Amino acid sequence: MPFGLWRCTAILMLAWLWVWTPFGVPAAAGEEEEEAPITRQTSTRVTSGPIITDTAIPQPLGTFTLEIPTFLSLTGGNFSANWRRVSAGGNFQTLITPAQLYYGLAPRTEVYIVVPYIHNWAGNVNQPGPNGQKCASFGGLGDINLTGKYLLLEEGERFPAVAGIFSTTFPSGHHRRLNPGNLGTDQLGQGAYMFTPGLNFFKKAQPFLLYGNLWYSMSTDATVAGVSTHYRDWVTVNLAAEYPLPGPWVFLGELVSAYSAGRILGPRPNQPPKALISIMPALEFIASDDLYLVAGVLIDLWGKNTTYNYTPNFSVFYNF
Repeated sequence: MPFGLWRCTAILMLAWLWVWTPFGVPAAAGEEEEEAPITRQTSTRVTSGPIITDTAIPQPLGTFTLEIPTFLSLTGGNFSANWRRVSAGGNFQTLITPAQLYYGLAPRTEVYIVVPYIHNWAGNVNQPGPNGQKCASFGGLGDINLTGKYLLLEEGERFPAVAGIFSTTFPSGHHRRLNPGNLGTDQLGQGAYMFTPGLNFFKKAQPFLLYGNLWYSMSTDATVAGVSTHYRDWVTVNLAAEYPLPGPWVFLGELVSAYSAGRILGPRPNQPPKALISIMPALEFIASDDLYLVAGVLIDLWGKNTTYNYTPNFSVFYNF
């Protein structure tokens, strides 16, 4: 293992926490403190906010934001149990378009829903299907997610804004009666409910806008293709930063990571431990007060018992 996921994410999170204090020191007497840019988290949006990392300050009361991201994942290979890169055994691609609708339900409170469309392709596989199939594709609805968010602590001079979230993922994606001739492309969901409590953070640190997530996810048992599956719990640590550029441009950088743990509830997991850490540089374009466009590339750097992908993506945000 070249560099442990826990060590890497812990160092990054501590470094991110450390910058709050020096950048949060009040201006000296007689000096006017420069106002930081406003983000998507307030009633006047000037940046889109991150794509994967969730924001902390809820959607303003009674308003909506529609986000339509598109991800095209091109599989480069697999990460082994020893964190080494190995062949994926074929050519695999996935198109994911998760439509996301945010609503300001009450003061300090936001709800949002994510409805994903997923389409998988497999080609030139090393292990053909029962009738010699070496190529396949399948598409449809993925697992739907519903999340509630409440602002626990407003941003202060030295401390970040903190929001609590609770999300539920529903097993709406195709996971039963899988056809071996589809070469695995027809599994579009996990077949289990997933419950995720967590915390989101936000801090203005001139000239940066900083974001963070710390979540813990627990799944119910599932039956996938007739096999009883006991999933592991997941720990998610996401970090993001925005840097305003001249004109209508904003640079966005994200570091996203997930690590499968043991299980707090239920039987022992029968899935291998997994981990993945990725980065995503992106560029935002502010088309108008209500329209934002973002393009980036998600790059998987390190992992364990999972695939690694190169994922160009494009997102559209619209406020109404």
